[in-house]
Amino acid sequence: MTTPLLVLLVLVVLTILMTVKVVPQQTAYILERLGKFYAVLQPGINFIIPFFDRIAYKYTLKETAIDIPEQICITRDNVQVRMDGVIFIQVIDPKKAAYGIADYTFAVIQLAQTTMRSEIGKLDLDKTFEERMTINRAVVESIDEAAIGWGVKVLRYEIKNITPPQSVLNAMEKQMQAERERRAVILQSDGEKQAAINVAEGQKQKVVLESEGLRLRQINEAEGEAAALRSVAEATAESIKLVAQAIQLDGGAQAVQLKVAENYVEQFGKLAKAGNTLILPANLADMGSLIATALTVVKSEPKK
Repeated sequence: MTTPLLVLLVLVVLTILMTVKVVPQQTAYILERLGKFYAVLQPGINFIIPFFDRIAYKYTLKETAIDIPEQICITRDNVQVRMDGVIFIQVIDPKKAAYGIADYTFAVIQLAQTTMRSEIGKLDLDKTFEERMTINRAVVESIDEAAIGWGVKVLRYEIKNITPPQSVLNAMEKQMQAERERRAVILQSDGEKQAAINVAEGQKQKVVLESEGLRLRQINEAEGEAAALRSVAEATAESIKLVAQAIQLDGGAQAVQLKVAENYVEQFGKLAKAGNTLILPANLADMGSLIATALTVVKSEPKK
């Protein structure tokens, strides 16, 4: 193979390589023709005109995370805090990203820092730890509004660290310690209060139960005594009824008289044994008169 032919072959190969451009997936190439924007090459095989066309910019269409450097921010109550973060962006219009701004990454970082300083200046130090989501949302909205002309979409922003001065950290530590001690005292007092309430409630229930038991006991005793009295009265009435029925029989009156006389003599005998002094009736020798006296409590025999 001669040298001219070899040179021609090399030129053909170079021309082919310069003509064919393979664009990777999720990547966009900005093609300029004679120094002017011509097209955005899509992923896959693309053909260009050598020496007239050139790839001016290459952009990834994937989501990209950018660190926001630490900076000093001043809160509304004039406390300096150090803050940093991370922002997630994505190129959605390669043409605007190429010609709308010189360096969209630098612009996003600067705008994120200025917005963060502005949002922190609206809050007190205590609120900066509570309003992270509010700050993140404000930064995203601010950058997203400005980045419309840059062909960039801001997906989200996250604050990584908020570092107050050491003196403020010490004061916050003392405040948290005091708050923990206060809560401990409150919990202890609440526990003691609840314990006292429980004891008092127990005593109250004990007294109520004891009084209820005593009431039921008294009711039961009264009912028992009433039942006993009814039984005695019924038995007495029954005995009296039987005695009365016996008296109506033949010889009943004589039996009653004899029984009364016997009881009289028996009781008089016990009276004589009970003491040393005894008052005797004048007619004690006449036993018949004694019995007659005892029988005065018995009525005459009823007529049949």
